[in-house]
Amino acid sequence: QGLLARISDLLLCRWTCRNCCQKCFDCSCCQTNEDEVEILGPFPAQTPAWLISSQNEDKDGHSDNTISELPPTLQNVSPDRRRSSSDASRSTYSLTRRVSSLESRRPSSPLIDIKPIEFGIIGAKKEIVQPTILRKTYTPDDYFRKFEPRLYSLDSNSDDMDSLTDEEILSKYQLGMLHFSTQYDLLHNYLIVRVIEAKDLPPPISYDGSRQDMAHSNPYVKICLLPDQKNSKQTGVKRKTQNPVFEERYTFEIPFLEAQRRTLLLTVVDFDKFSRHCVIGKVSMPLSDVDLVKGGHWWKALVPSSQNEVELGELLLSLNYLPSAGRLNVDVIRAKQLLQTDMSQGSDPFVKIQLVHGLKLTKTKKTSCMRGTIDPFYNESFSFKVPQEELENASLVFTVYGHNVKSSNDFIGRIVIGQYSTGAPESNHWRRMLNAHRTAVEQWHSLRSREECDRVSPASLEVT
Repeated sequence: QGLLARISDLLLCRWTCRNCCQKCFDCSCCQTNEDEVEILGPFPAQTPAWLISSQNEDKDGHSDNTISELPPTLQNVSPDRRRSSSDASRSTYSLTRRVSSLESRRPSSPLIDIKPIEFGIIGAKKEIVQPTILRKTYTPDDYFRKFEPRLYSLDSNSDDMDSLTDEEILSKYQLGMLHFSTQYDLLHNYLIVRVIEAKDLPPPISYDGSRQDMAHSNPYVKICLLPDQKNSKQTGVKRKTQNPVFEERYTFEIPFLEAQRRTLLLTVVDFDKFSRHCVIGKVSMPLSDVDLVKGGHWWKALVPSSQNEVELGELLLSLNYLPSAGRLNVDVIRAKQLLQTDMSQGSDPFVKIQLVHGLKLTKTKKTSCMRGTIDPFYNESFSFKVPQEELENASLVFTVYGHNVKSSNDFIGRIVIGQYSTGAPESNHWRRMLNAHRTAVEQWHSLRSREECDRVSPASLEVT
């Protein structure tokens, strides 16, 4: 090929022999012996027949007859080309001889005949098997028992009310209508709610529901902005009328954007001096649906309420125990939204605190009376001597009354805190006080009826 080509191969190719300047697989000095041959890759599956015959004749010493037994395609070529092909066959033969010698040394590996695996049922006729789905069989009674009829009833207080007009609601429930107005004052940042009047309210029903009382109702209206039901307001009670005229105005200090996310709830309640007040109906209106700045007046039909009785109110208390002195300190801070006991001026509420050891009444104290309010502020403190070993058997009974000059005081609500607590919130407050000595623990409590307290707390039965 020339001197320059060999020099370039020597310099550029790492497979060039340094002794004779030829390719390593062409020169004789670089040929390795049979022990140094390493064949990489798969072995040929089958050696050609004409190569095997040449190999056998070479073993017998008849290497000259190799050309005559070549395939016909190689016999018909010219002598020069036949000589070159013979040289190629000799090199191929030598490589095959070395490979065969290596194969004889290697341990023979078993031949595995891999056939495609066919899944299914072996037989003359093959059927397609489909996976079965396990389903529980339901009887008609079990199927319809899963439904709650109240969710699909037309009489339920669901969102189906929105699809009915006021005339349809009025003819369906016959609870009367309420006239009110709303407007937002951007200058002072408060919402104005004006309760004007109501008409065609139904007559009151007796407590057992068996008969109607022919006397007139004593209605009043409670106003709140959902979801906050604690900070509510209420109108005065109108005596013995089914068409009360209120004309009362209330303000709620609330930002404008927050007011648009609230829902105005107006609840018409029938005042009953001798039992819990009964809810006549309600009206709810999302404030996002109206123009608060412009304001407006609305007549809305009353719909039934899921809450048949109004709440009795809430009481904020603080408890503190001093182990060294053996003193149990009680702070009556305030109450809100108490049940109205006087039709003309609201209520005159006060709180009576009674200490019960086991089932024995030992001490009674009471707060001052707040005139004409259902949201009284007391901020009064009381101290009871309770030794530490007797603390686990002690109970505090809190009862809210409405002062009445002409007759006995009107019961509003009660709770019991201590050994015989009336519920989980009361038990939690007592437990927190025991775990935090010398630290005052405050908590709001919802008042309960006398019957409920007597049913769950033996300490309530021991007080008057």
